[in-house]
Amino acid sequence: MEKLGTGIGWRPEIADVVEGLPGIDWVEVVAENICPGHLPASLLRLRERGVTVVPHGVSLGLGGAERPDPARLAALAERAEALGSPLVTEHIAFVRAGGPLTASPRLEAGHLLPVPRTREALDVLCENIRIAQDALPVPLAVENIAALLAWPGEELTEGQFLYELADRTGVRLLIDVANLHTNHVNQGEDPAEALAGLPLEALAYVHVAGGFERDGVWHDSHAHPVPQPVLDVLTDLAARVAPPGVLLERDEDFPGAAELAGELTAIREAVEKGRAQGGAPVRRARGAGGTPVSDTGPARLRLGLAQAALLSALVAGTPAPEGFDRGRLAVQARALAAKRAGVVAKVAPELPEILGAAYRPAFLAYAQRHPMSGGYRRDALDFAGHLLRSGEPREAAARREVRRWWRERSGPVPPARRPAVRLARAARRVVLGR
Repeated sequence: MEKLGTGIGWRPEIADVVEGLPGIDWVEVVAENICPGHLPASLLRLRERGVTVVPHGVSLGLGGAERPDPARLAALAERAEALGSPLVTEHIAFVRAGGPLTASPRLEAGHLLPVPRTREALDVLCENIRIAQDALPVPLAVENIAALLAWPGEELTEGQFLYELADRTGVRLLIDVANLHTNHVNQGEDPAEALAGLPLEALAYVHVAGGFERDGVWHDSHAHPVPQPVLDVLTDLAARVAPPGVLLERDEDFPGAAELAGELTAIREAVEKGRAQGGAPVRRARGAGGTPVSDTGPARLRLGLAQAALLSALVAGTPAPEGFDRGRLAVQARALAAKRAGVVAKVAPELPEILGAAYRPAFLAYAQRHPMSGGYRRDALDFAGHLLRSGEPREAAARREVRRWWRERSGPVPPARRPAVRLARAARRVVLGR
């Protein structure tokens, strides 16, 4: 695997800081947040300096029951080519469920949710990854995710699951040591045992991030400093294998340059400490014993029904599927709603500006009964439409502002501000019968 070195997640909010940080060998960018024809100037300058840029996808849903969307794959491939990237990365997760496969409403999680570690789910995931590999111009690496909940009746350990995945598809692995720590706190999985079982010879690079613990549950926030236990897992990994690259992720509550530089230094020191302790052999996990299957159709349907039932319980308030921890489901449901509220506030900042302190409680109440069926921009429009249908907000001036915002973004052509232009457009619609 190509050596990447030490990197940081590039985000628009810290673009200038990232350019000025010493010792940055590469950066990772959320693939869905950039346009290949209009790359940010900061990324272009980094590339000119010889800094590698890797696109990191979040919306493919490779662990879902449906085959990967060709349009999403084409978009990811386009970004890899535009950035001259040596590889692309995604997640071992599902992000949507329902739809034609299960003859049920399409639901979007807006979040990465865990795949059951079963042989059927593994068969589906392997086929999905092969489809993605065939569509991409560069190698693919997939990331283990953090989970607040576990599927009942799992048949494989994480090591067995990932070993078989790598063995059957040749896919590389992006190991997130913060996620290993998260699963240790939330599900009692020992990070050392997890590392000992992983196929580290397939390692592409490593993610490191911060989080916080509340009521015995670890939240992988990417908005807090990297804690020592996560650095300890990184040291353990580096003692077992030399990671081709290590990257610091930060998505919110960005600190100043000095604090980010300090975290990068701590990451380098943790890796060096592990190398000094080295000598622990990389041993291959025992495989799951599965073989490729020619027809995943029945497995896809069963997986689709199970994922739709779980996601519906999380975002639509339907009963919890049998075998799940109801308390953990409630924690995950609240986390998903809070994330929706936060992201909608970012993609549609006018709404919290108009609603003020009433925005968050209004959105959380809306989210309890209205699952997300599209992206976050669609979610913002649906929320605004719901407010207007409900006669909200009560203040006439605020309601007018919400209506104006909704009308400007919901139609095929934004309404012109000049009355004469609006009148001409209306006349044209009458004449053409549109």
